[in-house]
Amino acid sequence: PDLRRILALLPRRRQTLMFSATMPPDLNRVASEALRDPRRVDLAPPSRPAAGITQAVYPVPHDLKADLLDKVLLGPDVESVLVFTRTKHGADRLARRLQRLGHNVAALHGDRTQGQRERALDDLKRGRVQVLVATDIASRGLDVQGISHIINYDVPHHPEDYVHRAGRTARASAVGDAFTLMARDEEEFVDAIERYTGKGI
Repeated sequence: PDLRRILALLPRRRQTLMFSATMPPDLNRVASEALRDPRRVDLAPPSRPAAGITQAVYPVPHDLKADLLDKVLLGPDVESVLVFTRTKHGADRLARRLQRLGHNVAALHGDRTQGQRERALDDLKRGRVQVLVATDIASRGLDVQGISHIINYDVPHHPEDYVHRAGRTARASAVGDAFTLMARDEEEFVDAIERYTGKGI
């Protein structure tokens, strides 16, 4: 919707270039509306997480995910954590629940103002919060050093999103953990990730 609003304000005669880390179907539709005779350049995405990432899947029913996450966050080596949810509403709901459980938490998603987003990131970088609960807005272009754990509270539906999410830890040859909390109805998405990366989790 934001791109369509911007395009409606532009003159009909223009040069438009479009860049995106991924090209999901919705974005392809916008590209076909905005571009005329475009030349497309695809760069091969990383097909697997960095070598320094330890990956694990925790099979758990949906209604027990928050309890399991609480226990994981209390681990001795858990320092700075990025938790991914599928929706903005889910991110806010989980952040509130983790706060009630005594964790220092901030939320980051598309409904937050730019100031709120910057403050949440700064709080994570400075250690004022231990946990940042985010949607996939944080899986690309976010460069925060020292994230010890990535936790997929919701399994991503697209394998590329998993690779981008996991890539937020183990930056610059460091090490980190990428944990995925998998309910029974999410097994197909984990299978797709394993096929995409060519490696079992």
